[in-house]
Amino acid sequence: MGRTTMPSRRVAGAALAAALVAGLTACGSGGGGGNGGNGFTYWSMWRADEPQAQVLKGAIADFTAATGVKVTVNWTGRDIAKKIGPAIAANQAPDLWDESNDVVYGSVAAAGQALDLSPVLSLQVPGENVPVSAVVPAKYLDVLPKDPSGQNHYLIPYYLATTGMFYNAADPDLAAAMPSAPTDWPGLLKVCDALKAKGKACLASEGEDPWTNGLYFDYLLNAAGIDFAKLSADRTGALWDDPAVLKAAQDLEQLIKGGHLIPGYDATKYPAQETNWAGGKAAFYMDGSYVTGEVAKQVPTGWKFGSILPPGAKTPDVSLFGFSIPKRAKNAGAAEKFIAFFLQKKQVSGMATTALNLTPRTDVPAPAGLEDAQKSLSAPTVRLPYDGVAGDWSAKVFEQNFLDFWHGQTDAARFTAKCKADQVAYWKTQG
Repeated sequence: MGRTTMPSRRVAGAALAAALVAGLTACGSGGGGGNGGNGFTYWSMWRADEPQAQVLKGAIADFTAATGVKVTVNWTGRDIAKKIGPAIAANQAPDLWDESNDVVYGSVAAAGQALDLSPVLSLQVPGENVPVSAVVPAKYLDVLPKDPSGQNHYLIPYYLATTGMFYNAADPDLAAAMPSAPTDWPGLLKVCDALKAKGKACLASEGEDPWTNGLYFDYLLNAAGIDFAKLSADRTGALWDDPAVLKAAQDLEQLIKGGHLIPGYDATKYPAQETNWAGGKAAFYMDGSYVTGEVAKQVPTGWKFGSILPPGAKTPDVSLFGFSIPKRAKNAGAAEKFIAFFLQKKQVSGMATTALNLTPRTDVPAPAGLEDAQKSLSAPTVRLPYDGVAGDWSAKVFEQNFLDFWHGQTDAARFTAKCKADQVAYWKTQG
């Protein structure tokens, strides 16, 4: 089953809104048997025209030049999520592939078909005299759910995304309303009130998107010490009665009823409000760190990206994009060496300088506009969005109820009560 994660259309945003073309599709190549033991096959989630692919192409060429190991690449694109499971079942999978943590887990690791990459963490990063574990902080692996064998080292990340409230730090209206980041919810409301007095909306919101908008609720629960995954997994629904859950919903209700969302948000679809935000019609936009690339060509000269977490949030979320190796890969050793090779600073830095993404290496500076996002990830611990809620729970219990609430069609108390009732009914159907 799938996992609660960023909408698939926004993964394309991670490619900096490159011109959409018909990507190459996977062609059923075997697991590297044709490489004579001196090569491996690799399927990538990126299309050949995307900037991430350009970075990887350069690294592959350098790797082959340095080692003599040939890499047979298929720039599969996002369809890889649908192709990898059947390929593994047919014993036609590549030796190496890459995707987001939720896809790797849901498509492969949850079924026990992902190789334990713990040995990769001990490999030396070429030319740096340190192991991979020294450049990929353990906190990024610690958040991953365990596979049936109990291991969660089935993905080694090379690119990170995190979410937050993005804004233009050069906006004089916002600078006057927010001389410093608010430390509590009343402080945020005070900022919103000051903006409203100047005729500016506080928040832009894609009205049909429960994922990005629901992040406010997710972060408020985090601020209150509530684990979203544990809340969703409670078969009795009793955790929905926790006063802290209702308080989080009531805080959001203040934003909704206070008129702090951009007018008409509830009747628009992506990217209408992202465009309005980039045009300065609202101060904040909740989204992933890929948003800076999405709107880079839309924002006016002088725009300066900043981001904050909703006040009180204790732990930033992170989505990981990286390498995984099928358990039955024929050339796993060569693939593992490439992972270590790519995590050299001079190689993975391209994900920041060319693809404008964050990387797990703390010594690779954030691309312009993501300095605040990188700083938030310097926290001692991180977590998955929605604490990694899995399966179809979100679609069956949370999404429509949240949108009804977000659109002002119900109040906080009825929203939490409805989620509780629907959750109890959902778990009864799960056996």
